[in-house]
Amino acid sequence: MRTSLRNEKVTTIMKAVLYDRYGGPELLHLGETIAPPLKRGYVLVNVHAAALNPIDCEVRKGRFKFMTGRKFPRIPGSDFAGEVVQASPEIGDFKKGDRVYGFTEVFKGGSYAEVVSVPASTISHVPDTLSWEDAASIPLAALTALQGLRDQAQLAKGQSVLINGASGGVGVHAVQIAKILGAEVTAICSYRNTDRMRDLGADFVIDYTQTNYLEQPRTYDVFFDVFGNQSYSKTRHLLSPAGHYVSTIPTPGNFLSGLTNPFRNQQVHVVVVKSHRENLALLAEWLHSGLLKPIVDKTFAFSEADQAQSYLETRRARGKVVLHHWGV
Repeated sequence: MRTSLRNEKVTTIMKAVLYDRYGGPELLHLGETIAPPLKRGYVLVNVHAAALNPIDCEVRKGRFKFMTGRKFPRIPGSDFAGEVVQASPEIGDFKKGDRVYGFTEVFKGGSYAEVVSVPASTISHVPDTLSWEDAASIPLAALTALQGLRDQAQLAKGQSVLINGASGGVGVHAVQIAKILGAEVTAICSYRNTDRMRDLGADFVIDYTQTNYLEQPRTYDVFFDVFGNQSYSKTRHLLSPAGHYVSTIPTPGNFLSGLTNPFRNQQVHVVVVKSHRENLALLAEWLHSGLLKPIVDKTFAFSEADQAQSYLETRRARGKVVLHHWGV
């Protein structure tokens, strides 16, 4: 970062990944912009690593322009890990130099930057044993899994869950968290990832390239559609009479199914993830104890954000994709 005198006012200039219009990943470039100011109740964090999520790409494409508007340039990204630069005076939980992690509002973005401004209630301390890259890989994906399985599906010890897209960013956390909650886990993935799923604790693994899991005879208490290619109507026969269908994709069809489900004992949910300090602190405990393991597939420099998003869009990532290192 550096300071600049503009209109007789000292302004802090920071590096950031920017794009100037909606479109493809090639629009992403490293540039400079004004660093966010400190607001009451907020914390400024020096970002050391930022993880990618599919929503980053969808926002960049303009799929949610009715929410994100047309103000440019924009900074993509939600997940981050870094050190506190400054905290609002009334905040007593964080001080300069503290290691923290969390995520910004997904439609607002801003984490592919040297500094991010976030409410203090949405971040938590990071175990010293975690690298910045591992820490950044956790927040949005792991909280999506936690809130989808524990809070919405109410997954409990002894129940069963079928996870579609188990090898992706959310899926690798969902497998682990379901096991922590005491559930029997069946993971759906390709043959490339079957061994990893077993290593993460999956009780059963279905290779979708060899088996049509929609035709299997058994049922589950929860169907967690992380990949986003199976609707409730196609999978309800896989659910127990009081089973829960949970999707990470906020499509109109999923919301409508949740509102108009005629099979009253089965429930349909869409995960609208929120960053809560208490939830992040729980994840930090699991990370520190080794119950939860970060799964980072590839890392890229911030200057390679275009390549990183292109890779993510292949939907072949085996875990999380993370940006680090500000050098060009």
